[in-house]
Amino acid sequence: MRMNPSGEVEREIRRLSDKITRMQAPDGSWRFCFENAVLTDAYMIIVLRTLEIEDENLIRLLCERLLATQSADGAWRAFPDEREGNLSATVECYYALLYSGYSQVNDLAMAKARTFILSKGGLGRISGLMTKVMLAATGQYPWPRSLKIPLESLLLPSSFPVHFFDFSGYARVHMIPALLLADRQYSIKTKMTPDLTPLIGGDRKTLGNDYDELRPFLEQIGQGISALAGLPAQLHEEAVGYAERYMLERIEPDGTFYSYATCTFLMIFAMLAIGYDKRHPVIMKAVQGLKAMICKTARPIFVQNSPPDIWDTALLSCALQEAGTLADNPAILRSATYLLSKQHDRPGDWVKHNRNVPPGGWGFSASNTRNPDVDDTTAALRAIKRFASADAAYRGAWNRGLNWLLSMQNDDGGWPAFEKNTDKEILALLPFAEAKSSAIDPSTPDLTGRTLEFLGKYAGLTVDQTRIRRGADWLIGHQEKDGSWYGRWGVCFIYGTWAALTGMTAVGISPDHKAVRNGARWLAEIQNPDGGWGESCESDRQLRYIPLQGSTPSQTAWALDALISVHDSPTPAIRKGVQRLIGLTQEENAFTVYPTGAGLPGVFYSHYHSYRYIWPLLALAHYQNKYSS
Repeated sequence: MRMNPSGEVEREIRRLSDKITRMQAPDGSWRFCFENAVLTDAYMIIVLRTLEIEDENLIRLLCERLLATQSADGAWRAFPDEREGNLSATVECYYALLYSGYSQVNDLAMAKARTFILSKGGLGRISGLMTKVMLAATGQYPWPRSLKIPLESLLLPSSFPVHFFDFSGYARVHMIPALLLADRQYSIKTKMTPDLTPLIGGDRKTLGNDYDELRPFLEQIGQGISALAGLPAQLHEEAVGYAERYMLERIEPDGTFYSYATCTFLMIFAMLAIGYDKRHPVIMKAVQGLKAMICKTARPIFVQNSPPDIWDTALLSCALQEAGTLADNPAILRSATYLLSKQHDRPGDWVKHNRNVPPGGWGFSASNTRNPDVDDTTAALRAIKRFASADAAYRGAWNRGLNWLLSMQNDDGGWPAFEKNTDKEILALLPFAEAKSSAIDPSTPDLTGRTLEFLGKYAGLTVDQTRIRRGADWLIGHQEKDGSWYGRWGVCFIYGTWAALTGMTAVGISPDHKAVRNGARWLAEIQNPDGGWGESCESDRQLRYIPLQGSTPSQTAWALDALISVHDSPTPAIRKGVQRLIGLTQEENAFTVYPTGAGLPGVFYSHYHSYRYIWPLLALAHYQNKYSS
C-alpha cells in the first residue's frame, strides 16, 4: 500500500519545513546548540577563576548547569544511562563548583559527590588524561609520569617510525599544550583554589604513577632524540619554541585554538607556563572566543566544545531541498550564500599527508578556517549542488570541494574524518584512556558510507569507478558479524549501519547483495515494539549494540532512512517506523534529548538540538519521494 502524499507524511514534512525555515538566522545560517559533556562548563569555571576574571554572572550560570546535571547518587555521567556514574566527570564538576565559590564543601550536593568519588577509589583511579592535566596544572595532582614524553620528540623527522604528525590533528592540539605543561611541571593556584586532598583516597603512590606501560615507547623516542643534531639545551629550547609557534599559528580569528574549547583551555595554561601574563592579548582573546561558544538560548546555558554552525546549516538546507523546498526559496539562497563564504581557501595541517591538493573543504564551526573535514564537506556540497550548474562561483566551489574530498580517500579505500592516512595502529595502543579513539584518524564505516552516498547520489559516481569500488569493498570488509556497522561519530551501530546501507545503495550496489540484506535484517530485528529505534551510548564503550529503553528521533530516522534506501516498497517495519517518527518529532522527554552524537567513546557525547529536525525531515522526504507517485 502506498501512502497518499497529501496525508500524514506530507503534513509533517510541511510542518517541519515551515518550522526550520522560521528558525534561520539573518545571515543564512542555522545556529542550534551542540550540547556536550559537562567538562567544558567545569573547565570554563576553573579557567576563569585561575585567570582571576570575575565574571560572576557567567560563573553562577555555569554552576547552575553543573548542579542541574548531577545525578541523585551524587555522580555526573558521560551519558544519561551510564550505569555507575563517571569518576573523571564527577571530579571535574566537584572541583569546578568548589572553585567557583558558590558551592561549599558541606553542601549536600558536594557531600554526595565526594562520597561517590571516594567510593570509586578517589583521584588515584581517574583514567581520563585531560582530567589529570587540568588537576596537575592547578596544583591538585602530580604531573602524570606518562606525560614525561620529552618535548624534543616534537622535532623528530617524518622518517622516524613515529613522529608528531602521525597523531591525529585532534590529538596534536591537545598534546602540544599538555606536553609543554608537563615539561615545565607547571601548576598555578589562586586565593580561591580549593583543596582536593580529601579526595585522594586509597594509596597515594598511585597518583600520577602511570609510567611503566609507556616505557617502551619512551625508550624509542629517546633513541630518536639522541640522533638529532645539537646540544641538549639548544634542542630543548628549540622544542619549546616549536610548541609555542604551533599553538600561535593555529589560533583562529575568534581567538580559540583550532576552534575547540578543550584545547583552548589547555593552551591558556600552556601560555601561562611559558611566561605569558594572565592579561596577555592572546589569553584574553582566547577567553572571549570561549565565551562566544556559549549556547545562550538554552536553559541552563552551557559551553559548546565547537558550535555546529556549518554542519547544521548544510544539513538543514539539504533536508529542506530534499523535502521539496526549491533552490530559489529565500531560505535556501541565504544558506547557500553563507556556506559559499565558509569554504576553506588555505591549506591546513591536512596537507602534511595530502600534498599538492588545493584547499576546498568545509569545517564544523564558523570559526574553523584551517581544519576541514570530510563529513562537513559532503554536507556543504549536498546543500549547494543545485547552484553549481547555473552559477560560476558555486561551480568553482563544487569542483574544489569535490576534488578535495576525492583526494582524502585513504590508501585502504575508506575515508577518514580530518587527515588522510593518519592511521598507525601502534599509536592507538598507547596507555591513555583516550588513545584508541583520538590518537589516530582511520577510515570509519560512517564516514565512508556517507561519502559514498554523496558521491553516488549527488556526483553521479558508481561502483564501476575504481575509487568507488575500493570504498564499497572497504565497507563490506568492515561489516560486523551481526550485519551492522560501527559508527564513530554517531551513536552508534544504528548510525554506522545507516551510513553504510545508504552509501552502498547510492553507488549502485544491489539491495540483494548479502551485506546489504544482512544490514537491513539487523535493523529490522532491533526495531522497538513502539516502531522506533533507540541505542545507548554504552554501545560505543562496549563495542556491541546495547539497546536504549526507548526510541529517539534521530536514531529512528537513521534506521528508517536506511531501510527506505534498500526496499522498493514500504515494509511493515518501515510503515510502523514512519508512524512512530511522526510522533517522536512532537514529543518532549528524556529520549528526544538523548545524546546521539559521539566524540570520544565513553567520555564525550553530544545532543545536537538540530537533530530532531534534520534527520526526521530527511527520512520522511525520502519516504515520500520514493513511495508516493
